[in-house]
Amino acid sequence: MPEFIANQQEHYQNLYNYCCGIAEGREGRALYDKYRADIESVSPEEAMQLLDDLLQRYDFARIKEIVTKLINIFYKSLNSREWEKPQEGHFLHYLMLENEKAKELIEEIRDTVKQLNTLPKAEHPPLFAGMGRLVAELKPYELHYIKKENILFPYLEANFAKYRCIQLMWSFHDDFRRLMKQLDELLKQPSPGLRQLNRLTADLFFVVLPIMFREEQIVFPVALRSIPPSAWHEMMQQSHETGWCYIQPPAQQATATEPSPLSGGLIDLLTGALTREQIILLLETMPVDVTYVDENDAVRYFSGSAHRIFPRSKAIIGRKVHNCHPPESVHMVTRIVEAFRKGEKDNAAFWINLRGRFIHIRYFALRDSAGTYRGTLEVSQDVTEIRSLEGERRLLDWGEEI
Repeated sequence: MPEFIANQQEHYQNLYNYCCGIAEGREGRALYDKYRADIESVSPEEAMQLLDDLLQRYDFARIKEIVTKLINIFYKSLNSREWEKPQEGHFLHYLMLENEKAKELIEEIRDTVKQLNTLPKAEHPPLFAGMGRLVAELKPYELHYIKKENILFPYLEANFAKYRCIQLMWSFHDDFRRLMKQLDELLKQPSPGLRQLNRLTADLFFVVLPIMFREEQIVFPVALRSIPPSAWHEMMQQSHETGWCYIQPPAQQATATEPSPLSGGLIDLLTGALTREQIILLLETMPVDVTYVDENDAVRYFSGSAHRIFPRSKAIIGRKVHNCHPPESVHMVTRIVEAFRKGEKDNAAFWINLRGRFIHIRYFALRDSAGTYRGTLEVSQDVTEIRSLEGERRLLDWGEEI
């Protein structure tokens, strides 16, 4: 047994040395020849651990730059490993079904681009129209990424210590979103540029297809072996609010156990007393999207779906807030929270355009009577109609929209 462990440690160290060499720009062929035996026997768990260790040693952007090359080098070993695919009723089963349809759409987009590059310009208009329809069909695939970010990733973080490669995956998700927006804008033009279309679709293929491989040959097998069986039921329950793309929504499963009812007594709120039900109604009715992060940076509460602007899942409860944001924006969240914790600031505000709506996002430091920092409150609101208000309305008129 000690010899086996030693061999495993040496095997992993060789893989790590190879990856570090690639990250540092050393000559690839010589490195490959030196570590060939180890490279050709890498496992999904080792792939995730390697990326985790690399992310802790090198700049994020550098690892994102080389990750595709590394996975391509490991492709033969990873692709040859069989794993028992989950059956109908399992969360991963439906994610893989979504991938099948998305692959079909990608192939149709690829075929259309080939035709645009080979057929005369006179035949381009209907092909561009078809391309627009295909891109519109691919847009709902974002739901696949949203379920991963808000449901799968939190459970993986809690059950697999070397989980940081999912930060890379989230960053590629955002690349997909950016490319889809650019393609949509391009195809709305009267005469889309073919050169730009070629570049954008090539980038799209380079993002989407490798993500699928990494899901099905690395992340999903590791998740299946790491996350306890009871948790998959919870994930299925949480997926119904997010929704599915391209497949018939799975039947909602009965909850394993009914939650114990809390006391129906009044809760003293200093300026009044409410029941638990009344507090929930109050928070759910306010026309804002609310999230509370405690003094230890753990997400403790978010409001329901009625006015929710950004995707949320119960899986994020207890999750560190830094893991709830993509790598490119997490530094801003960290900066805000640290400024609140140090007492340097009490609030911060942003506003963005999102899917044609104007969104106002505010952060507030929560402090107790002694001034001690007790967490951060995020409040997001769709203020599109509010911004358009003019003059005054002194009398109620039910005939007009409020």
